[in-house]
Amino acid sequence: MGWFEERSGLAGSVAVVTGGAGGLGRAIVTDLADNGVRPAVLDIDPGAADELRVFLGDRGHDALVTQGDARNPDELAALFEAAESRWGRLDILVNVVGGTFRAPFTETRPKGWDALLRTNLTHVLHACHLAVPLMRAGGRGGSIINITTIEAHRAAPGFAVYAAAKAAVEQFGRTLAIEVAPDGIRVNNIAPDFVPTPNLERIGTGDNAMMDPDGVKVAIPMGRAGHLTDISHCAVFLASQLSSYLTGTTLHPDGGTSASAGWFNWPDEGWANHAPLRVLRASDESGGNGPDAEKDHPRPESE
Repeated sequence: MGWFEERSGLAGSVAVVTGGAGGLGRAIVTDLADNGVRPAVLDIDPGAADELRVFLGDRGHDALVTQGDARNPDELAALFEAAESRWGRLDILVNVVGGTFRAPFTETRPKGWDALLRTNLTHVLHACHLAVPLMRAGGRGGSIINITTIEAHRAAPGFAVYAAAKAAVEQFGRTLAIEVAPDGIRVNNIAPDFVPTPNLERIGTGDNAMMDPDGVKVAIPMGRAGHLTDISHCAVFLASQLSSYLTGTTLHPDGGTSASAGWFNWPDEGWANHAPLRVLRASDESGGNGPDAEKDHPRPESE
């Protein structure tokens, strides 16, 4: 047994993961399972759930993978009941489900706001409400991990309600962490920035400059997009006993964008908190950005 295995305390533990069959969720589930965690996964995508079930089975992992909607309280409760029935314990909860659409706030409607809140906030409340009593009953403490976003910490034009919902998750997690700290239950958040996933590609950013390596070098201080494992490794750390004294906080695997706070590394110009004149003039000549794609119903899935 190696150093990490001795100290992580993950072997034999049980995790519920919402939105765990694709994108960030699948990476998190895979890394947890590879470290001895038994995952119970709920995902809305039946094909992705089937693929994950086969994948984990082929690797010899004891896992429960179901297709369902984490926004539905009954389906969410059924997952927790199934995990409790199968393994008799719960040690870890990872809330991954999220989604959004791009539109100016004044062009959105209450139906869209409700969909965003259900997709990004309400299911987190339900999941935590189910998880805490099970963790308390086990007497071993536990770890709750919420996947949020850098947009919970900065303005996000075109994504106002989404950003508000993710900020609410951050504050909820911070407050819950204090309430359950005497029980040894920890609550932390992971706030990535740009990590290419199918969901992110569907949202789009107008001209999709972040899909270009030069765009990434301008916007992200470390000069590259995030990898799925950049996020899943943080989740493994927060799930493990290596973070046993860490609660009520947020990890920022974002390549430095939260620290840079609006400073960009422009080619041939260096760091500046504004666009160089040559860029502005080029924009004027091209007529500016094209229209943004908009949707009314975000699809809940891995971030």
